[in-house]
Amino acid sequence: MSFIKAGRDAHGNDVLLDYIDHGQGKPVVLIHGWPASYKMWEYQLTALTERGFRVIAYTRRGFGNSSKPYEGNDYDTYADDLKAVLDQLDLQDVTLVGFSMGGGEVARYMGRHGGARVRQVAFVSSVTPFLLKTTDNPEGVDRETFDKMIEGLKKDRFSFLQDFGKDFYGTGLLSNPVSDATLTWTQAMCEVADPHATIASARAWSETDFRQDLTTIKVPTLVIHGGDDTLVPAKVSGERMTRYVPHAEFIEYAGAPHGLFIPDKDRLNRDLITFVQGGDIQKTADRY
Repeated sequence: MSFIKAGRDAHGNDVLLDYIDHGQGKPVVLIHGWPASYKMWEYQLTALTERGFRVIAYTRRGFGNSSKPYEGNDYDTYADDLKAVLDQLDLQDVTLVGFSMGGGEVARYMGRHGGARVRQVAFVSSVTPFLLKTTDNPEGVDRETFDKMIEGLKKDRFSFLQDFGKDFYGTGLLSNPVSDATLTWTQAMCEVADPHATIASARAWSETDFRQDLTTIKVPTLVIHGGDDTLVPAKVSGERMTRYVPHAEFIEYAGAPHGLFIPDKDRLNRDLITFVQGGDIQKTADRY
């Protein structure tokens, strides 16, 4: 395993981020979702590397094989950790790809660090612009929904993750978009996350307002969201992104669930490759 140092924790210990760095060419940085690790990008890592890109994926603090400090489960810290990745690998003209919770890192990095080193950004099933329902965000989700998630994690984290995986991939009585083996693999990956980080980061992605961050984005922007995403519905996330990033290109994958990176991997891979190459995404989308 390889690690990037992202500062120190409250006790003076190094905070280390597990990462993988494959290939050569235009750099693409993949930022994973909650509560997984960079390993969720298995099919994208392979596809992008084979097309001649340098592909970097890392695991945020508190998850996977990265350090698990008690503090730092907030988006300012996550954005600073992303900066450490870009700076220490000396990456330039980067394409950032954030999935779900990872879309928040992309937004906060662009707002907090002025988009340094970044050429373009992609949001996939992202929690942006702002999930929580408030007086000035009436289209958001009631806090009670997130409170129930926290209760489930505290009561039986493993049972919660088992049920979460099914919703994540849109698995039901009449729908089996991924295999049982994939569900088992996903749960095992998520179980490695620190319990405290799992809960604290859930509060972060559900309660952080990214709207101001998004208004700072001037680089080419791609937004992809599943039409059948029940965890982060497109109507409160992907569909609203162009309000804050008017030049963004929004593509909805009809019938796709939240975790579309596996059941819709072929389409996602083609769209990301086209985006990194500067091609016409809509022409790719029209084939589906």
